[in-house]
Amino acid sequence: MPRLIDPPAGAEFDLEEVAARLDESGVDLSDEASLARCAHLLAGLQRNRHFLADRVIAELKASYAGQLAENRYSAQVFLLHRSPRGWFLRANLWPAACDAIYAASGPLAFAYGLPHDHNFHFLTTGYWGPGYVSDYYDYDAEAVDGRLGEPLNLTFVERSQLSEGRMMLYRAHRDIHSQLPPESLSVSLNIMDEGEHVPWRDQYIVDLEHGTIARRPTSTPAEMLLRCAVHLTDDGKDIADQFAKAHPVPRVRANAIAALAAVTEGGGRAAVLERGMHDADARVRDDCARWLGLSAVDGR
Repeated sequence: MPRLIDPPAGAEFDLEEVAARLDESGVDLSDEASLARCAHLLAGLQRNRHFLADRVIAELKASYAGQLAENRYSAQVFLLHRSPRGWFLRANLWPAACDAIYAASGPLAFAYGLPHDHNFHFLTTGYWGPGYVSDYYDYDAEAVDGRLGEPLNLTFVERSQLSEGRMMLYRAHRDIHSQLPPESLSVSLNIMDEGEHVPWRDQYIVDLEHGTIARRPTSTPAEMLLRCAVHLTDDGKDIADQFAKAHPVPRVRANAIAALAAVTEGGGRAAVLERGMHDADARVRDDCARWLGLSAVDGR
């Protein structure tokens, strides 16, 4: 499960001081010295019982313009600071099952009942309310290829709650949790890793019943553009062909192959997918084998 951090004692901090000190020192949640600084500052911010309300009111008076411009996440997320040094600070709102927004949007809008890991480290603490509940699991990422349906050999650890002041480090490709709504509206604070490497790393949605990888939801705008480009121009097909052969990220190679297959007629489509069956990465080979099987079923 995520690593429990004993919140350091000390004074409360305001948001501007926390952001400035983290910008100055940088954030590397895999480094013990950096983690200690982050924990100290996040604990001080958690002790400040007024900063979030003040920030929320200011945003509402400004017609939420700052959030609309900078927030890349859902309405559940309230962005506090985005750093050019590859990290950001946010507040997450966790509605209870009895709240109107939960009834309107459903549990999946807030990732409730959606077991998943993360492709980045983040430090979190309960700021207000009883906190969301999680069932926590461990798995060994080094023993996993990342194929859909692949067993993860999950180890159940415990069910616990992110109560006020509790602090945890979620470790990339290590900790899996399935969240449940809190008893009443709750808020957590997060320091998030946002390095350039993050979008290229897969995240897993987990099938707990079978203990396997159900989905890999990560995608980049470039991958979507690639799917479009092959339909629009021969240059797009040439770029997709280059990506399929040599892109360093297996997921991008697989998506490039899928893009090419989508615009290839008749038996040529199968030939494109068969080429992917010789890729060095098991994820690419598995994706292409699955798509090839679907093509056969569809008679394409």
